[in-house]
Order: sequence, then C-alpha cells, then structure tokens
Amino acid sequence: MAEYKLLLPSMGEGVMEATVITWLFNEGDQVKEDDSVVEIATDKVDSDVPTPVSGKIVKILKQKDEVAKVGEAIAILEIEGEGGNTASEEVKTETPVTAPDAETLKTIEQPLQVAASTEFSGDLYLSPLVKSIAQQENISESELKTIKGSGLEGRITKEDILGYVANRGNQPAPQATPAQQTASAPTPKAAVSSTPATTISTSAGDEIIPMDRMRKIIAENMVKAKQIAPHVTSFIETDVTNVVKWRAKNKDLFEKREGEKLTFMPIFVKAIVKAIQDFPMINVSINGDNIIKKKNINIGMATALPDGNLIVPVIKNADQLSLSGLAKAINDLAYRARNKKLRPEDTQGATYTISNVGSFGNLMGTPIIPQPQVAIMAIGAIVKKPAVLETKDGDVIAIRQLMFMSHSYDHRVVDGSLGGMMLKHVHDYLENWDLNTEI
Repeated sequence: MAEYKLLLPSMGEGVMEATVITWLFNEGDQVKEDDSVVEIATDKVDSDVPTPVSGKIVKILKQKDEVAKVGEAIAILEIEGEGGNTASEEVKTETPVTAPDAETLKTIEQPLQVAASTEFSGDLYLSPLVKSIAQQENISESELKTIKGSGLEGRITKEDILGYVANRGNQPAPQATPAQQTASAPTPKAAVSSTPATTISTSAGDEIIPMDRMRKIIAENMVKAKQIAPHVTSFIETDVTNVVKWRAKNKDLFEKREGEKLTFMPIFVKAIVKAIQDFPMINVSINGDNIIKKKNINIGMATALPDGNLIVPVIKNADQLSLSGLAKAINDLAYRARNKKLRPEDTQGATYTISNVGSFGNLMGTPIIPQPQVAIMAIGAIVKKPAVLETKDGDVIAIRQLMFMSHSYDHRVVDGSLGGMMLKHVHDYLENWDLNTEI
C-alpha cells in the first residue's frame, strides 16, 4: 500500500487559496477515481474537488472553514501499489502554482480598496469567508485580535466570528492606540461607512432566513457596483422575426448533428460581439484615472441557480467562436453552473455581460453593471405583436416577433451616444439576421 497526498488543484489565474466548505466523505471511507470528495469555496464560486485516484481516506488535513493554498495537501489517501508520494509529486508538476501578474492583482484588490473601511495588516490569518464577515460587520483588526479562535493553531473560524457578532454588544470596546486614533479621525467617507444598519422590527410569524455565503457575496458586490458606477440605461424594441424563423428551421438539425440544444442565446451573443467590435470602447474597464481597453472579448452570461442565487460564467474569446461554438460553450457553462461544477476560472475575466431576463417572462430589465466592466445588456421576452411594416406598396400591419433590449452603461466613460449607438447596432444585426446563416 502507498500513501497519496490529495492536493488542492490550480483554480485559475489569480486564485491562490480556497476555503473548505464540507467534506463529502469521512476518514476511513473508500473513494473511487473522479469522486468529488470535498466542496471548496473561493471568492468567486463554490466547486468540488475530485480525487484522481481510488483509495481510502486515512487523514483529512484541512477541516471545515480552514483555508488551503493551491498545491497544498488537503487529505492523505491509502492507495494500491508502492512509491510513497510519487503520485502526488506528479500532480504538483501538472498543476504549478503561479503568482498573479500586476494587472491581475489590481483587479483582485480593487473591489476591497473601493469599499473596505476595514483593512487588515496580514498579522492575522483569516479565511476569505471570515474576512468577508469582518468587513461586512465593520469589525476592526483590533477587535479581531480579541477573539479567541477555535480553529487550527488558534485561527478564527466562521462560528467564532458569528458568535462574536451575536454578542458584540456585550463585548468591551478595544482601546485604540494613538496611531489608530489618528488614522481613524472622522472624515465624510468614514462617517458613511461606519453608519450602523437600520434596525428592522419583526412581527409574530415572521421568518428570519440567514443569507448563505453566495447571497452575501452577491449583496456586497451589487452595493459596490451601484456605489462605483453612475448607471444610465437606453432601451430599444427589436423585430426578431427572422431570428425566430431561422432558429425554428435549424434547431432540430443542430440537435441531431451536435447533440446540443440551439437556444437564442448564441445568436444574441454573436450580435453583441459584432457590436463590440464596432465600438471597442465599450469593452473597457477603469483603473483609477486610466481606461483599460481590453484586447479579448469575454462575455459574461448571468445565470440563475436552482437555489435562487446568481452566478456569471464567462464565454472566453467569444469573438473567435462560430455560432456552433458559442452554442456549445453556452450550454456547457449553463449546465455546469446549475450543477455546481464550475471552476473558479469559469467566472473570471468577463469584459461585457448579457442578462436574459426574457427567460423569466420579463419584457425588459435594468441590470446592475458588474465591476470592473462598464456595460451590461438585458434581453427581454420575445412576444408576438402587431407592427407597422413599410413595403413598396405602402405601410401594412403584420404580426411580428418583437423583443425589448436595454443597455446599462457606466456614465463615467460611456456617454449616451456611445451606449445608444452600440445598442442600435445590436438591434440592426438581429433585425437583419440572414435566414441563410450557416450553423
């Protein structure tokens, strides 16, 4: 028998650690190759870690709420054969740990720099989950140092900090040092960030539902996005009769040939990509006083999860994919999102986002721009309506397939002319869709 170290695998550029949510097996359990053995969480996505070998779990090295670095052992398995840690050494070679470049670090750190009234020096070892709770509750580093951690080597766990929050009113206030008093001198920004949350009264029969981890992250990100970007929204109604006819003609053939469903989404993404190529200043982000014009066109696709939460997987290099390639990529991401099989890198790097509010029967919506992007488009439901058509013989009224689209953009860098013209180009591409387009 040999000992095999199960390592935390590489999870994409810029993701260097993850928090253990729960183990799906216990010590002493037998696991088979490709079994998901543990659920982990990063700041972007929850995912499972499969084992590349079959064997028995003899030791779990990272318990619930503990943090593991990429390439670090999280469990020890007993496997058939000899050779000690040879297998784990091979895995290390296959999944090198690379430090993020300067631009990636800026992207990772920027949201915290914008919203964080609570920053930590690094003297305390905090998991992403604990750090998020501390920032949300405005718990200072001096307060954190008063919490007795019950985790490994005295680390603060989720239960520790939640217990502290619940009894915070009974805790003695920490004494600030002169340096801390100077640093925390009141400013307008500090006054806003330290304003206590409004107390909400409850009545008999009300149910209090604690937010889960993902809902807290969504809430925090949405507030930041609205605080950072001044939103402006333009609307347009589009005749997509040709799109509907083309899909009806090709969907059965495509499914028979590819084994994939042909939805409207790849058509919408194709039109948006073409419009971005016409107006590349939509495909940008802001870093301080600098505008970063993105080379790649990576389309985020807002996806509702069965538990009611939202996640945005990313179609990488969408401009390089055919309609067939877009359909396959979209179906794959949507399936893995709904089955919690997304990897952290699947949700990173979006430069523009689309939200299909029509899938819920909504005519239109005004979604919030994900940071650090500067625009997002919402696609409404396709509805049959009477419409006026211009013909060579005069105007006629006909039944057409109509759809509203809305384009929300960051008015710091996208003016109404740019935001409106980009939306109009998407409209034109869809309205003039060629019925002979090949798939």
